[in-house]
Amino acid sequence: MSTKEKMADGARKIYNPLGFKKFYNFVLFFIFGGALLGFTLARFQYLSFDHGLCPEGGGTLDCYYYTPGSLDKIGIQIHLSAILPASFLAVFQFVPIIRYKLLLFHRVSGYLIVLLSAISTAGALMLVRNAQGGPMEIQLAIGVISFMFIVSIGLAIYNIKRLQIEQHRAWMLRAWSYAGSVVTMRLVMMAIAHVLSTYEHLGKGYSHAIPCVKVTYLMFGQVERILEKYPACAQFFDGSVPGQAVAVTADANGDLAELTALYNMIFGAAFWLAFVLHAAGVEIYVSSFVVQQLHLTPAEADRLRNVSYQKQLEAGMKKPGRAGLTADKLGDAPRWIPKSTVSVSAPGSGDAASDENLTK
Repeated sequence: MSTKEKMADGARKIYNPLGFKKFYNFVLFFIFGGALLGFTLARFQYLSFDHGLCPEGGGTLDCYYYTPGSLDKIGIQIHLSAILPASFLAVFQFVPIIRYKLLLFHRVSGYLIVLLSAISTAGALMLVRNAQGGPMEIQLAIGVISFMFIVSIGLAIYNIKRLQIEQHRAWMLRAWSYAGSVVTMRLVMMAIAHVLSTYEHLGKGYSHAIPCVKVTYLMFGQVERILEKYPACAQFFDGSVPGQAVAVTADANGDLAELTALYNMIFGAAFWLAFVLHAAGVEIYVSSFVVQQLHLTPAEADRLRNVSYQKQLEAGMKKPGRAGLTADKLGDAPRWIPKSTVSVSAPGSGDAASDENLTK
């Protein structure tokens, strides 16, 4: 046995017990599922609100809005309390061996994830007005990703109720790819901040407008220091212009106000870039609407389509094979023709017999 064959055999001993039949499926799960799981576990400390997210005497600009009883504080607490356990459970929904051998867990966990996802989205929308200071591009970004996340989950539920397994898979992958963009967004923000702080000729000259009342919060109420750096805030302190704002230098190496200005400035750009990358990536992986050369899992999708056909036929549904939301039902794609039999071994990530159990 050659070295290459030995390495392949060793890799199979790792991913086959988890139910993966193809190495690339396992690699993608390890990268993206692992990143989401790690990010989620790291954020569980935020459930202790006053010690994790907004410790006394410190915190980010958003903590300014998280006053007792405020809509923003209630929203962030609802959002974190729901999305963290939902994200944790969602990772294991994509492990084939759990989906096949622990079917009851897969179902119960799935319904719980759907409920928690709806609750978390409601919480996110409650705080959208002031998120990262409330600029319009961030409000729009949160609104768009919330809408697409919930719609994707809804379509996934509809399709599994119609026994359209391959569409259920596709829409769930889309939903959690959209949600996972918040992880990539942090990486993009870190990269931009590093570039702007390391290469002065690139980062020089950036600033962000912040109201003096928030500057006061970020500089811990040090009035003399605030007036020294931002003389225009004198009109705020004497009450003549309560809404006075100043341009704060965006600097990763500066004080808390300057660091906050930097991250508020780049948050919207990082959010949109990460979302576009994830939206495009998941379509390349699952969609039948992109060119065939970019459709990376056609064999698995076709196998699941045949499983769906058999289940829909047994259930007496009209138009078996396309009872759910399929391209040949909604558009002008060529009508899908079922195979005479469905292979019991999956070319992708599982076996047909196990997939049939999902809809029983």
